[in-house]
Amino acid sequence: MSFEYLIDPSKGPQWKGQLPGKPVPYVLRKGEGETSMLFRDLFTVLLSGDETENQFGIVTADSPAGDVIPTHSHNETHETFYVIEGKVKLFYEDAEGQKQSSLLTPGDFGYVPAGFAHAYQIVEDARMMGTLSGGFERFFQHMGTATDHATKDQPPFIPDFPRMQAAAQQHNMQFMQGFEWPDA
Repeated sequence: MSFEYLIDPSKGPQWKGQLPGKPVPYVLRKGEGETSMLFRDLFTVLLSGDETENQFGIVTADSPAGDVIPTHSHNETHETFYVIEGKVKLFYEDAEGQKQSSLLTPGDFGYVPAGFAHAYQIVEDARMMGTLSGGFERFFQHMGTATDHATKDQPPFIPDFPRMQAAAQQHNMQFMQGFEWPDA
């Protein structure tokens, strides 16, 4: 299988037609947006950098409880975590470099600026909404696989390592192998 489109997104899945692709008003109904599966999580892009002149994007994640996702950092991407349903444990380095964790429940919000190591664990099946620096919302589509089913009740998609590396490189992020969290 070839991953050239991860280096040049114009050669891969386009998801055109779901979002307007330019700064114009629009409405999405429940279950609409650009959906992709990554592992067992359903990610839906509600707003992309294309609609905000690359200022920010908005995604939702419908995720089953599971293991801690790998620790990583983004060089240029700020990331938010707003829990709508369920419980999510957010792991992050604070401004002094100390490892912290917080259990987020419905209505709770977390923010990790660019350059800070972080990870999270879905403790109880959850639905989250995140705002990201423009363009990064496409990471979940590049590492995952497009789907036209707006439900997490479908087969998981497990990317291979070259695909993960290419998506991380394209989106200027690093996975931090061996980075441990004390209460993970």
